[in-house]
Amino acid sequence: MAFEVGDKVEVCSKVEGFVGSYYEARVVSKLNDGGYKVRYKNLVEEEDHSRLLVEKVSADEVRPMPPRIGGKGTQFSYFEKEKVDAFDNDGWWVGNVTGKDDSKYWVYFETTGDHIAYPVSRLRKHLDWSNGFWVLPDPRRLLS
Repeated sequence: MAFEVGDKVEVCSKVEGFVGSYYEARVVSKLNDGGYKVRYKNLVEEEDHSRLLVEKVSADEVRPMPPRIGGKGTQFSYFEKEKVDAFDNDGWWVGNVTGKDDSKYWVYFETTGDHIAYPVSRLRKHLDWSNGFWVLPDPRRLLS
């Protein structure tokens, strides 16, 4: 999928310890090699924390923003073992719901082994980007 300057996208991290996380960005320019220069929404430069990070990324690291499921203020009920995205450390991380405690949902992250509680405001339904379309995850691949 080709993106245009100004498009909102998500960029996957290939950095060890961050694999499987996605960061919101906007396309700043298209590169001759097919990649993009992006400006992140939440990541800042190491040397100057007042400036948003701009970096070059390959086309296979970029996907469109997933659609919002439900409208603003919509409350969801997440089910045990359901795949979700949790917003943490400035990005979206894929995990599985393992339970609910009061108003927070416990999420297990297979890539890091972490088990963390989140309010519903920091969760979103997980969708997979596959062959140019957003699709619901295969329920047979849920945490067993």
